This record gives sequence, structure tokens and C-alpha cells, in this order.
Amino acid sequence: MEIPGEMSSDPHTVLRVTRTKAQAKESYDRMSPFYDYFAGIFERNYRNRALKRLNIAAGETVLEVGFGTGHCLKQMAEAVGEGGKVYGIDLSSGMLAASKRRLEKAGLWNRVELTCDDAMKMPYTDNKFDAVFSSFALELFDSPEIPKVLAEIRRVLRTSGRVGIISMSKEDGASLLLKLYEWLHRKLPQYVDCRPIYVEHSMKGAGFGIQYKERVSLLGLPGDIVIGTKLSSSVSVTT
Repeated sequence: MEIPGEMSSDPHTVLRVTRTKAQAKESYDRMSPFYDYFAGIFERNYRNRALKRLNIAAGETVLEVGFGTGHCLKQMAEAVGEGGKVYGIDLSSGMLAASKRRLEKAGLWNRVELTCDDAMKMPYTDNKFDAVFSSFALELFDSPEIPKVLAEIRRVLRTSGRVGIISMSKEDGASLLLKLYEWLHRKLPQYVDCRPIYVEHSMKGAGFGIQYKERVSLLGLPGDIVIGTKLSSSVSVTT
């Protein structure tokens, strides 16, 4: 199978995200009532595996970046117990409404505080969280934005705090299905808005030590589950 000429570009290049934040917000607001019927089912197994590895404990204060319809928020709220607190930040007000309904139904809304905002500049104090989780969200940010989001995650994490990220992965650049997906991303950037990225490399460059990495297959597309810890401020960070 031969993909059109655009596929001959440098295999190490991470594609740009060209749709605007306003377009992204509108798209996810529109999808929020139906998201669980397609992407939610596909993502569930990987979310659960990553959360298990992140090992959230009772009494902890944790954050989810890009919380979607709230499945992980619910699990995190159960894990931290009455003595803990869960925060979430997402660009979509539709996703926030869906998450609130889920948490209220589960009787966990009092343990959670959600914000509709851009994760490039989070409204949280330094060193606030024991752990930060992000599932299929980092690859939605444009390439120059990824280091900024990771820098914000590092800022709000406590020293030795944990971060867990699930993302489509660029590392298996020879995958024909990955090349086809990237071609679709180029052709339909408002609809195929995420793309594979170098997860581990990006996290290391942002000042995280890698504790665990697992390659997963996302319906044939390569993905990574990566768990890291915040290194001390004396460690050099590449931006």
C-alpha cells in the first residue's frame, strides 16, 4: 500500500496541530454527550492500566489534565478517599458538565474541583500535587506547546511527585498505519486533531525521571504509557 507523497517527509518530525483552541473547544463541547460511545470505550483499558501504575493513595492531592467525561476523575476520587482531593483541568465546558454529572451520580463531587481552562497556564500554586495524570491529551497540543504543558505539570508537582501520561507514540515511525494516520491528520486537521508524539523524550526534557514505560497498541497504532517523577530543581531541564 502506498500513501500519497506527503508521507515521504522526515519520519522523526512530529506533526503540528493547526486547528485553533477555539476550534478544539467547540469540537469537544459538541462531542461531549457522545464521546463515551466511541473514544471512551477504546481508551478505557489503557486509562485503567496507567492509573494502576500511578498508584494513587488515600489522602493524596492529585490533578488530571484533560479529564474528558470524568471516568478517571471518578477512580481518582475513590482512591484518595475523604481525606484527599482531586482537581481537573480541561478546555471543554461540555466535558466538564459530563464529568460533573458522573461524579454527582457517584456521590463524589465533594472530593473534586474542576476548571475549564488551558493547561498551558494552570491556576494552581507551585508544589501542590502528589500526582498528575493525563490520558490522550498531551498529543492534542501543538509541538511548541508540549514543553510548556509539561513545565506547568512539573511546576505544580511536589518534589518527587509522580506523573502518568498515556499518548499516541511516534517512536514506531515505521508503522504503515501510523503513516496513514499522520496523512489523515494533515488532510483533516480539525477532525483528526491529535497525532503521535515522543512521550518519553518530551518528559525527560521537561525534568522528569522515567520510572516505567509500556508500549501499547491502540487499534494497531503505537502508544505509550509512561510514569515519571519530578526531579530536583538542580537537574538541568531542556525546554
